Amino acid sequence: MTILAVLPHPDDETFMSGGTLAHYAARGVRTVLVMCTGGEAGEISDAALATPETLGDVRARELAVSVKALGISHVVALGYRYSGMAGTPENAHAESFHQAELDEAVARLLEVIRQERPRVMICPNEQGDYGHPDHVKANRVARGAFRAAGGAVGNLYYGAFPRSQMERFGAAMREMGEQPFDERRLVDAEGRPVELGTPDELVTTAIDISAQLERKRASFAAHATQFGGASPLMRMDDETFRSLWSHEHFLLVEGPRGAPDGERESDLLAGLPG
Repeated sequence: MTILAVLPHPDDETFMSGGTLAHYAARGVRTVLVMCTGGEAGEISDAALATPETLGDVRARELAVSVKALGISHVVALGYRYSGMAGTPENAHAESFHQAELDEAVARLLEVIRQERPRVMICPNEQGDYGHPDHVKANRVARGAFRAAGGAVGNLYYGAFPRSQMERFGAAMREMGEQPFDERRLVDAEGRPVELGTPDELVTTAIDISAQLERKRASFAAHATQFGGASPLMRMDDETFRSLWSHEHFLLVEGPRGAPDGERESDLLAGLPG
């Protein structure tokens, strides 16, 4: 059994599915992370940690620490450059993931699928979680490769943050004096508003990761250029962290359900034949 996560940037493995990957690694399932970009650009939490010129190398080292914390079996770099948001110079860079030919990127991922033969794939949702072009592209590439694999992969899941969880996360951030994500105006590459989170009634799957919370938190801490000491995720007390992150959620997009209609799955592998 292999689970393959297709994610755009170093640190996305933590947010979306870090506890889940750790959960399955602890069960002896092979977990493979396909990282679409190296995160070579973007904000740096502390100028002492990296410069724009060294950020790619620093984030690669951070990712290695995160991967070890989560017990991920193997990492594959798809080989593209961080794109940045729409309208930025990074987004227009010829080597950026956003500018990559879709068929070429799908072919790269399909080769990984043929080598790893995963039973389950995980990727961002169609709106790119919060509208980031790299997240959108990761979704398109993962869906394209899943279908091109011709049934070789059993299930395809989107990472999902239930709206109720987003509301609780927002409340926790307000208590810490931070502006929550739901108060920020987020738009996609076409300038359309992005509504954060997945309606609770659409979430198909909830994985109990309470036994892996220390690993998830260590994975967050590994990405110091993104989550410095001032980050609410680093300042959050243990009780709040546990209440927010004890489960990770997903939306089953393709493949057989592992729970009766009206019930949430508790295992990404439940619906698949042994």
